[in-house]
Order: sequence, then structure tokens, then C-alpha cells
Amino acid sequence: MLSALRDTLQRDLTLHTIRSNLVAGLIVGIIALPLSMALAIAVGVPPQHGLYTAIVAGIVISATGGSSVNISGPTAAFVVVLIPIVQQFGLGGLLISGFMAGVILVLLGLGRFGRLIEVVPYPVVIGFTAGIAVVIATLQVKDFLGLDMAALEGHFTHKVVQIVQALPTANIQEVLVGAITLAILAAWPRLRLRVPGHLVALLAGALVAWLCNALADAPVVATIGTRFNYTLGGSSGFGIPPIPPDFTWLAALPDASGQPVGLSFELVRQLLPAALTIAALGAIESLLCAVVADGMTGRRHNPNDELIGQGLGNMVAPFFGGIPATAAIARTAANVRAGGTSPLAGIIHGVFILVAIVFLAPLLGYIPMSAMAALLLMVAWNMSEARHFVRTARIAPRDDKLVLLACFSLTVLFDMTVAVGVGLALAGMLFIRRSGDLTQVTPVRPAHDNLGSIPDSIVIYDINGPLFFGSAQKALHSLTEVSPQVRVVILDMSEVSLIDMSALVSMESMVTNLNKRGVGLVINNLQPRMLLKLRRAGIRRRQGSVRFSRNLQEAIRIGCELADAK
Repeated sequence: MLSALRDTLQRDLTLHTIRSNLVAGLIVGIIALPLSMALAIAVGVPPQHGLYTAIVAGIVISATGGSSVNISGPTAAFVVVLIPIVQQFGLGGLLISGFMAGVILVLLGLGRFGRLIEVVPYPVVIGFTAGIAVVIATLQVKDFLGLDMAALEGHFTHKVVQIVQALPTANIQEVLVGAITLAILAAWPRLRLRVPGHLVALLAGALVAWLCNALADAPVVATIGTRFNYTLGGSSGFGIPPIPPDFTWLAALPDASGQPVGLSFELVRQLLPAALTIAALGAIESLLCAVVADGMTGRRHNPNDELIGQGLGNMVAPFFGGIPATAAIARTAANVRAGGTSPLAGIIHGVFILVAIVFLAPLLGYIPMSAMAALLLMVAWNMSEARHFVRTARIAPRDDKLVLLACFSLTVLFDMTVAVGVGLALAGMLFIRRSGDLTQVTPVRPAHDNLGSIPDSIVIYDINGPLFFGSAQKALHSLTEVSPQVRVVILDMSEVSLIDMSALVSMESMVTNLNKRGVGLVINNLQPRMLLKLRRAGIRRRQGSVRFSRNLQEAIRIGCELADAK
């Protein structure tokens, strides 16, 4: 923990790096400000909670994580998971599940699982992200078109039906604002200007919305100020409260009905599957982001420290109104391109958003909802990795295509909890099957291998690869089906790198089967540590049954002795 901050203090603390990280933090803060609000709205909570997340989680994770340049906050990856939690358990349930996910992430980091998370298969990641992107884009259609309809509920297909039925109520002014914002966002990268496109697009959208509302008798374009309100010190206001995040006990936060959510074992039990999903997604997203950042900076992150930092951020943020957070690839890339080299940039990004809340809250209320929807549509498009999805579906092996389409379909049609479980299970089964195929049992031809001539009553098999639960049964089963004239089986285990408990049980069964048929067994050149495992399991030297050798010449000599004795 604190590895990135410690490295910065030891080698990177110069006037030049401080200045460059200050600038990078301000630039990323400008990008993160509207995104944080948009993602909170997409989840179903007031926009200030996204800002609180960027402030608290962003600062804590930057200070305690294992990556020098990761920028953390609310991300699109969580939207699909968090919406059902808000609908069922309210804001209180959402923040409690975020705290639980933080605890899980800390435990993963302490358990040194960082490197394991990094090996999640590519088709699983692409399937998840593409599915999330489709769901996010679908949810934005309502605000982008200004449809007159209630909040979207139910499964994906039901939401699509609701949107189609409401299409005749589209608001042309909302569509105009959203289209202008989206067009600027799409065209801005080609201009290669240093000003963040998010800022320009939202300013243009807000200006068009203000003109539309000024020319009409009543507001025709919904904004953050018209959609959200707050109560502060007995008085109410519109938009975002102009105060910094305040400490609140999680049990006092409202549930879906507006009553205090409380804290009970039953609530924790109900939220645990969602918390596990949040932790898994947060771990994958943050470590993938750190890997991308390493490629851009030439440095190496500490994956376990990064998990601990992400966990601490998600444990602290809920007490200040922050929703679940993880590292964001787009914001991290922007940080590196802007000159960010240390956690200072992430801390400055959080401080900038805090200052913006206190001094610019009334202005933020003028941002149109359709412009925020356009921003999220662009986020969804970038997140979908459409080109990589199509390429993977076209050139990947059949099994990988199955995993890709399963993860994508389950994410879209069901929910992320199901998709994460099934996707990782499929990937695990494919890994086991492919690893099992790597272990081969092949007969050795003595003449071809310069071993001289041996009697027909002796056969030699070469076992090549690890013997574990995915390969042992298949590899050793064929050894019990030797021809009747064979009296001795020699196993050359020089290239066996692993033996687990399943392999030990399979070997015990093989020894028993061969012994019943009067066939002797010689185990050749097994590594000492695995030889010790066999002896602990009871597979020891037995006169006329099981013997051990150090090389094939010795194995053949022992085999001839056993064959002559039978």
C-alpha cells in the first residue's frame, strides 16, 4: 500500500513534475466533472453523488493505490450492476454494497490476487464491455430524445419496447441539443486541440438549451436544475447543493421507499452477490487500466497495492455519498497525455471537482439532460470497442467466440451478476480443457530413442506436462489399458511439472489396477518434491509392484528384473 505515492516522493518530486501534474490534474478534473454527474444520473441517483465519488474515492485511491497515474471515479462499467441495486434498495443499499465491495477488494489485495485478476481472458472482457455499452446507450435514448415516459424499468427487452412505444413523444428541442453535443464530441478528436472536447460540447449544448428555453413560454429542454432538487438546512434548491461531501452513517441513508435503510444481516446477505460483482468488475477494470497506463508510461504498477487502494477508496467514499468507483481508462489516458506522472495528478483532479461544487454548483444546473445523454452515448461507443468485438467474433477460435457471445448476451438480456458468473465459469472450463490437452502421454520407441532393444513385455510411456484435476484422469486412464502380454509399465515423468491431489488419486487407482493384473510399474526421473508427494500418498516402492529410477537405462534394467520375476 502507498507504493505509488512512496515511489513518487522518493524519485519524482521536482518542481517540473509538480507543475506538470498540477496541469494534468486540472485537465482531467475538467473531463471528469461532467462524466461523474452523467454516470451518477445513469445509475439513478442525483448527480452530486458522482461528484462526491470523484472527490473522495479519486483522492484516496490515488494516494494509496499501486499505480502512479490511474484516475479513479465512477465509471460506465458499473452502470448495469448499480441500476438494479438502486431500484430495489435505494441509495442506502447502493452505498452499503459499495462499502462491501471495498472490503472484498482489500482482501483480494492482501491475498495477493492481483496477478490472477490480470489474466481474465480477452473475450470475457470484450463481451462484458460491449454488453454494458449497449445497455448504457439504450438507457440514454429517453433523455437524448426527450421522450415523455416514466423511468425505464424491467429487463432489456421490456425497456426497448417502452422506448419504441414512446417515440411519438420525442421533443425536437431536446433532440437538437443532444445532436449538437454528440456531433461536437465525435468531431473534436480530429481537431487535435488541447481544450477538452467534453467541456466545449456541454457548453454548446447548454447554450442551445438556454436559447430554446428563453424563446419558449415555459422550459422545453430539461436540465440538471429542472430535474433534480435538494434540501439544505431547511430550505430547498434546484440542481446540485453547493457544499462539499458530508459524512453520513450508511444505515441512515434512504432505501427505495425513502426510509432509513438500516443495517442487518439479511440486507448484507441480499447485497452480497452485487458486492461481489462490483468487486470483480472494479478489480478487472482498475488492473486493465493500470496495464494500459504502464504501456503509455513505461513504468510498472503494483497490482496488489492497486487492489488495496481501490478497496480503501470504496470503503471511505460511501460515508461521504460516493457510489462505487474504479480506475477509468479514458481519464487515465488523458492524464498521461497531459503530463501526469504521479498520484498528485489524481489528487488535484479530486480537489478541482471539490472546488467546482462549492463555487460553480448553480452553473452546473444549466447543463441539459439531453447533452448529458449525448456524453454517455459517446462513452458507450468508446467503451463498446466495436472494432475489436467484430474482429474477435470473426477470427477467434470457436470456443472463444462462444465465451464472447455468451458474456455479451447475458450482460444485455439479464444482468451483470449472471454474466460475470457464467462468463468466468466458461473461461475457467475452457482453461481447464485446454490445459488438459497440453498434457500428453505418448509411447516411447526404444530403437528410435537409442535405448536399445527391450522385451515385448515392457512398454515405456512419456508423460509430458502437468498432472492436475483437468488432465490427470484423461492422461492416466490409457495406461490401465495395456495389452495382456505386457508385464511392466515404465512411466518417464521427467517432464511432469505438477501433481495435485486429483492426480495422486488417479495414480493410486492406476497402481491398484495394474497390480491386480500382475503388471509392475517403474516411475522414472520424477522431481524430488513430487516424489515426496507420492510417498506421502502411500505410493512407495513395493517389491514386484512399484519401483523408482533416475534415468531410462536404469528403468529398463529394473523393468527387465520385474518382468523376469513375474
